[in-house]
Amino acid sequence: MIERPYYLELLKTYRDVTLVKVLAGIRRCGKSTILTMLHNDLMINGVSADHIIHISYTSEDIDNHITDKEMYQGIKAKMNEEGRYYLLLDEVQEITGWEKAVNSLLENDNTDIYVTGSNSKLMSSEISTYLTGRYVSIPIYTLSFQEYINFKKTSNKREKELLNEYIRMGGFPIVAVSNLDENSSYQIVEGIYHSVISNDITRRQKIVNVDLFNRVVKFILENIGKTFSANTIVKFMKSQGRSLSVESIYNYLEWLEKAFVIYRCQRYDLQGKSVLKTQEKFYLADASLKYCMMGFHTQAIAAMLENIVYFELLRKGYKVYIGKNATKEIDFVAIKRDERIYVQVCRQLPENSNREITNLLEIKDHYPKYVVTLDELASGNINGVKIIHLSDFLLKEKY
Repeated sequence: MIERPYYLELLKTYRDVTLVKVLAGIRRCGKSTILTMLHNDLMINGVSADHIIHISYTSEDIDNHITDKEMYQGIKAKMNEEGRYYLLLDEVQEITGWEKAVNSLLENDNTDIYVTGSNSKLMSSEISTYLTGRYVSIPIYTLSFQEYINFKKTSNKREKELLNEYIRMGGFPIVAVSNLDENSSYQIVEGIYHSVISNDITRRQKIVNVDLFNRVVKFILENIGKTFSANTIVKFMKSQGRSLSVESIYNYLEWLEKAFVIYRCQRYDLQGKSVLKTQEKFYLADASLKYCMMGFHTQAIAAMLENIVYFELLRKGYKVYIGKNATKEIDFVAIKRDERIYVQVCRQLPENSNREITNLLEIKDHYPKYVVTLDELASGNINGVKIIHLSDFLLKEKY
């Protein structure tokens, strides 16, 4: 098992704090492995094995129709000694009403509780009133580039080669450890994709017209990193001889978000200092989700570079927006408490245009400004705007 120290250290900061630690993200992003890492770390730090209760609710040993009361009783039955118990509960969304069981265990017992899941019923917008104010949300993403390098330590490949691999194959841990060729890697990711679509969306939401839903998903995949509206999709479907409502599109987008397939990036008005409700963009949980369905092609690289930078900013704890500065657009405005950075992303700096830099220079404040590029010859500082290669940006500890 290759460890992911970032998440382990994050979980350590909340150890023995009386909150439920909720780890949520797309299927196969590494949540179960992170729980196993935590289990091992607890034992290294002196917690006895019989005081660590580690249960996966997708296991064949678990009844498909277990109730929240049975979940509670099953865990309680294992707590037959004095002392603190550490509860590591994997994929709890499979149990209807799991929040009641977990809340009772938090209230009535000497417990430290960690749960994972692949559906955003576990996240703040959906979580039951049973845990209001009694949990902390920890989003889990696919591998960062630094983590990808760690997974590939035995490959003897140079950083540039690994970056090219990371861009093309994405960051699902199972792909990184498998050392498969591109086609085989995409087959694995396609399996993950279909599992999410069928288990977490189509079946759960009782979608009747699966073909129409898949066509909408394909449109979204093709337009990752571009602005579009529900009306845009309705018009496109109409041009294809298909009819559906704007409300249906809103539902589809919401369900894809809840399954952590896509992430919504809102627009921020730099002059009005407000978040706008129109012209949002969506980014994919992992770039390989697009490639596995549509193949890798160079025309998609620019949008996928944005995708990679967007998630790196999220990993580093920023709230990320698209920037609107009068008529100009900034790819990302990233805000964390009193910190802020501005980022433009491009495959190469255009030879006859300073557009990427000019857009940043028009922002009249002293926060850091970056142009992130794959152009190996581009570097330096232009009037305070830092030109930085993608790999350097991704591996930078602090901006």
